[in-house]
Amino acid sequence: MDTPLQIDFQGMEPNPKLQASIGERVDELETRFGHIIAARAVLKGPGGHHRTGAPYELNIHLSLPGGHEVNISRTPHLDERHGDVTFAINDAFRRARRRLQDRARKIRGDVKHHDPAPAATVRNIDASGEFGFLDTDDGREIYFHRNSVVNGQMSDLEPGTRVTFAETVGNKGPQASTVKIGG
Repeated sequence: MDTPLQIDFQGMEPNPKLQASIGERVDELETRFGHIIAARAVLKGPGGHHRTGAPYELNIHLSLPGGHEVNISRTPHLDERHGDVTFAINDAFRRARRRLQDRARKIRGDVKHHDPAPAATVRNIDASGEFGFLDTDDGREIYFHRNSVVNGQMSDLEPGTRVTFAETVGNKGPQASTVKIGG
């Protein structure tokens, strides 16, 4: 790190063992994810204003190269396990690791790419309005039920309407689910 780790204690006396534990975990994050420019941790002791338990809260702020930051500041107050300072520290650093993983993926440009939903044209709709068939762009016929139409707008469909859909396997072959107008 370019600057020393800052650890503040609020509502409790500074504890050298907790300082060492937090420092080790920050070192582990830097070893695992690369350079951290600066890190600040604020360990808040249990306050008397809580109704159940007396949760500890650890807020972590990490400054990364390129102006990126990772902040862990929300502690689930309803989780009684945060009454144990060791659990609160472990939980905060678990969340920090996860956020650093996500940030590292974004910095590297590793983002999930979803294939576009297949498109089709409504071929026909049964007279009862309960089901219909789609002609896919690759020449197949796919069955769909009115419950598969997003927002239940079967009345908006007519032969020739372009849709996108998710394909599943039904009892009698392929069928469409999540049919959306506008393919």
